[in-house]
Amino acid sequence: MATTAFPSVAALNLDAVAAGAARTIGARPMPSANARLRAQAQDFEVQFVNSMFQQMYAGLQGDGPFGNSTGVAPWRSFLTEEYAKNFVKSGGIGIADTVYKSLLALQEARPR
Repeated sequence: MATTAFPSVAALNLDAVAAGAARTIGARPMPSANARLRAQAQDFEVQFVNSMFQQMYAGLQGDGPFGNSTGVAPWRSFLTEEYAKNFVKSGGIGIADTVYKSLLALQEARPR
């Protein structure tokens, strides 16, 4: 008879499972409120930098990594989005820090 790698339901510590479930989403731990604010601030900076990069490519025709076919626009938008993500991940232009501080101030000023 084959055995499975799954633990028995009877062997589970349900109190520990319930306590852990309160701090997790699916199989991942739930990020703290400050971590979520930081991620939102970085997402905002990514969108801002992405719009700047898209403007940089707006006048390009033909030559480049994608040529001048009908499908260039979506691929360029994907490219600029990835450029923006990497740019912000490497430090960005500082918008995320300012937005993060503003979000923290708003959160602390909010009545509970």
